[in-house]
Amino acid sequence: MTKDISVGAGAGLVAALLFGVLLKATTLAILLYLLAPLPILIVGLGWSHRAALAAVVAGALALALFISPPLGLAFAAYLAVPAWWLAYLALLGRPGAEDAIEWYPTGRLLAWVAGTAALAFVAIAVIASPDYDTFRSQLSAMSRRVVQVQVQRGRIPAPAQTENKADSAGTPAPQPGDEALDSETKSDSKSNDLAGEVADALATVAPGLAGQGLTVLFTFYLWAAARIVQISGRLLRPWPDLPSTMMPRTALLVFAAALALAMLPGYAGVLGIALIGAFSAAFALQGLAAFHDRSRGRPGRFALLAGLYVLLFLTQGVAMLALILFGIADTALDRRRPRARSGA
Repeated sequence: MTKDISVGAGAGLVAALLFGVLLKATTLAILLYLLAPLPILIVGLGWSHRAALAAVVAGALALALFISPPLGLAFAAYLAVPAWWLAYLALLGRPGAEDAIEWYPTGRLLAWVAGTAALAFVAIAVIASPDYDTFRSQLSAMSRRVVQVQVQRGRIPAPAQTENKADSAGTPAPQPGDEALDSETKSDSKSNDLAGEVADALATVAPGLAGQGLTVLFTFYLWAAARIVQISGRLLRPWPDLPSTMMPRTALLVFAAALALAMLPGYAGVLGIALIGAFSAAFALQGLAAFHDRSRGRPGRFALLAGLYVLLFLTQGVAMLALILFGIADTALDRRRPRARSGA
């Protein structure tokens, strides 16, 4: 146990270093920052969840002491604690038939990945801006900058700059082109309204987009860490059959509750929107797994899977909606789950 804690503490310091280099704000720093959860997951899956917990404490304390306490808290809430929690769940098991261990199902683990991603986003938002109005104004400012970039690229109509001419007495002089000027002014107003509406909508759905991204990232981190530990021969559970991954139906209830929660004001609504985005990504991943599962043993399976991934790439995620619906239907119908056979 002492060895696990020392290994975990070392991994936590490595994770803290990867997280802290983000302050450099360079491309390399961002790439290193994205690797920060991996050391914690690796020691959690290869040694024990106690080692992962030691990594959380060591990394958070190092950042708090040497840089700033808020940064240590952000590290713990946003990446370290989620990594420890997912490693802990992945190694849960109970005695099954014939003394075999029944490991925690990958479907339930995927649901927890989504829930953890949403909670991690809300946690970092509260740490950064305890006041919701401040958080909303920061989100709106960021959304306006994104919209401005889209305007520059021509994807959103740009408002033209017009000035009303006045005569020497300060009263606008009627001109033959006044009607055209009025029409142009109305068009400018509509363009401004459109840009403002797009920015407001983006600020509203931003927590959902963040939840989606974190769910995909946490899933990838968990898979990559497990592969690394498996190659080293230290993986404490057998490699699961990932195509058979299927979330329980309670995930649908959580998704429905998130839809209702999103209607509330303040951070409660932010949590609801983040959960919607996170579980949408989880359902899409399950839909992808179901496609792999149902295509097993079929002729031309490689071509089918290659076509699916090419379609996802070419449509820039538009086909993801079909995967989300497929995953929801797969969860609701529950037809892929093995049924217990009754005794003869």
